[in-house]
Amino acid sequence: MWGFLKAGARHSRKALKPSLAAALGAVALNGSGVLPDGISRAQAVASVPIVWQPLWVGGRANPTTGWVQFCHRLPAECQIDPAEPAIIALTLATWETIVSVNQTVNTTIRAMPDRQHWGVADRWDYPDDGIGDCEDIQLLKRKLLVEAGLPRRALRMTVVFDEIGEGHAVLMALTDRGEFILDNKRAAVLPWNQTGYTYLKREGSDGLAWASLVGRLSPAAADVASDLRGKAISSAPVTSASNGPML
Repeated sequence: MWGFLKAGARHSRKALKPSLAAALGAVALNGSGVLPDGISRAQAVASVPIVWQPLWVGGRANPTTGWVQFCHRLPAECQIDPAEPAIIALTLATWETIVSVNQTVNTTIRAMPDRQHWGVADRWDYPDDGIGDCEDIQLLKRKLLVEAGLPRRALRMTVVFDEIGEGHAVLMALTDRGEFILDNKRAAVLPWNQTGYTYLKREGSDGLAWASLVGRLSPAAADVASDLRGKAISSAPVTSASNGPML
């Protein structure tokens, strides 16, 4: 299962830097059944979680400019294969893979705003140099999970307002036990309704168009509901000091 993380694995136009590839390779579980940071396997995957509250998906939405440019550079990364499953069968082994990839990429890639990294407001790309903004980090997770055998069609890049109302990108895993969020702001993979985020839009599962999620508020964000709903219906772009414009 973990061959996709071996040193020298390619995840973009060029190979990872050797030091980065080696660090990602460390995600493989050792013989003692302990994850890299000391969390036991039993603690990480004691049971397969389930999301009891479904996420409603609306009509079509425009993708972000950064996504459009990313797809222009790497069109194969944005193609939809209708023969692929639209949801992941969430077994214990699959959950372990998702949790481990999320944790390891988060601790391996150094977060840096696009303006500081690239000199532009918003750029979506793979963090080949070990540095990336939120969307870059989630793109790498998606790439690694696809190489591990999960369907890309069920791993959707998603744009949200975070807990302080700033634009942010996460990776949403669509499973037969609900939607789960891989995020660089936290180590845990959470059900969508436990993040404190307001969901705006995500990649579609049937074509290149994105799907609207506007108004889908995680219950954990109830204290900022009115402010975020106001932003969600506004035509003004979202600008984050850490992530740049996302709309």
